[in-house]
Amino acid sequence: MRQPRPAARILLVDAERRVLLFRFTPYDGRPPFWCTPGGKLDEGETYEQAARRELLEEVGLDCDCGPQVAQRTVDFLTIEGVEVTADERWFRVDVDAFAVDTGGHTELEQRVMQSWRWFAPDELAAVDEWIYPEDLAALLARTEPADAR
Repeated sequence: MRQPRPAARILLVDAERRVLLFRFTPYDGRPPFWCTPGGKLDEGETYEQAARRELLEEVGLDCDCGPQVAQRTVDFLTIEGVEVTADERWFRVDVDAFAVDTGGHTELEQRVMQSWRWFAPDELAAVDEWIYPEDLAALLARTEPADAR
């Protein structure tokens, strides 16, 4: 039986309109994949609180993540091997420039999230590994602030 997994995911976008992705290397033999910062809610946390906490823990940035920009429900197998139904709420954070600080990573994150990279939207289609979400370029376009278009 799948476990419910409420989660906050972050579209962290720099001034060059590139999005930050982490490369996950599962330790169970599954192929590597790229994913946005974010993760499951801690007990008693709101999606907004989780987004802020995850952004601080995973990239070292402490800021309000603003309103939710998207929601989706997806079934998947977590990095720990648990089948879940995730209720994901997405937040977009635009920054001028930012140096990623992974000092807040958990032990598990240190093992499986060993690299990261900023991707321009047009680079996403050329990546030969799986990217989550699969429609990331479209999600970025839909959530781009009106003054940046």
